Amino acid sequence: MKKLAVLTFVALSFLSCKETSKEETQAILSDSNGKINNVSIIIDDNLWNGEIGDSIRKKFAVPVDGLPQEEPLFTLNQYPTKVFEGFVRKSRNIIIVKKDKEAGYASNTNKYAKPQNVFFISGTDTEDVLKVLEEKSAEIIKTIKASEVIENQIRMKKSLVPDTQVQSKFGVSLQIGFGYKYDMVKDNFIWLRKEFTSGYNSILIYQVPIEKVEKDNNIIANITAMRDEVGKANIHGTLPNTWMITEAAYAPYLFDVTVGGKKTYLTKGTWELKNDFMAGPFVNYAIKDTKNNRYLILEGFTYNPSKSKRDLVFELEAIIQSVKFLK
Repeated sequence: MKKLAVLTFVALSFLSCKETSKEETQAILSDSNGKINNVSIIIDDNLWNGEIGDSIRKKFAVPVDGLPQEEPLFTLNQYPTKVFEGFVRKSRNIIIVKKDKEAGYASNTNKYAKPQNVFFISGTDTEDVLKVLEEKSAEIIKTIKASEVIENQIRMKKSLVPDTQVQSKFGVSLQIGFGYKYDMVKDNFIWLRKEFTSGYNSILIYQVPIEKVEKDNNIIANITAMRDEVGKANIHGTLPNTWMITEAAYAPYLFDVTVGGKKTYLTKGTWELKNDFMAGPFVNYAIKDTKNNRYLILEGFTYNPSKSKRDLVFELEAIIQSVKFLK
């Protein structure tokens, strides 16, 4: 029995050393770098300038749904394999593409820095590489988008705005990033706004009965009508008789997603001020809260004329997706 105990102790000690070694390895990794929604593509010029590069751009730089001007899903930064070192190796999102002895795909987290996603794609010829890209691009995009939301939320946590009023009125918590201020607070409506030099970001929070969204099968029309009603009541321009509406010239996009563990209708489109010339993109999350017989509406919209809006909208989505139901 004594011998067994000693052996057990040695085994446990060995396992403990292995675990410690792994933790220490993680600890010595330096912080990753890169702007939100930037991806480093490690690929030689001859492949980047051919069919493979065209396929990568088509899949990872596709225009984002719901923006008034075309903006890519990700900003792609291409580097030849010979310069894959230093700051490039520490990029937060890396896709490595090359021709090799066999076709293959692999993914790693925190390989050269943390947090980090690294994806390896290879093939014996162009056709092989294109096939792997076709099969794995959706998975890669989903992984990068999810991790970028988390990265955005981490950055916001460094200086959060109190969400006390959101909690007391709607029974949810929200990670509200630095710079947002309560612009309007009513019994059933909150408007948060962050102003910057060229425009502003806004978040709206309100709730409606379930039948308001589900009164018939035309969900997109019901959400549009709801938005326009709320806009007319609360979101006015500086000129008389102006209010926010859903732009009729562009049909909004509707997606089924899950937020806060609940079924959600995500609507993306363009807003405008009726009788005025202001406009911009919006994202509307209608979260079904059956327990409280309501749809909780979390909407973000941005105004940044003649400038990029992709990352502003992404920030709004990161805030909205941080929602947690407290009751």
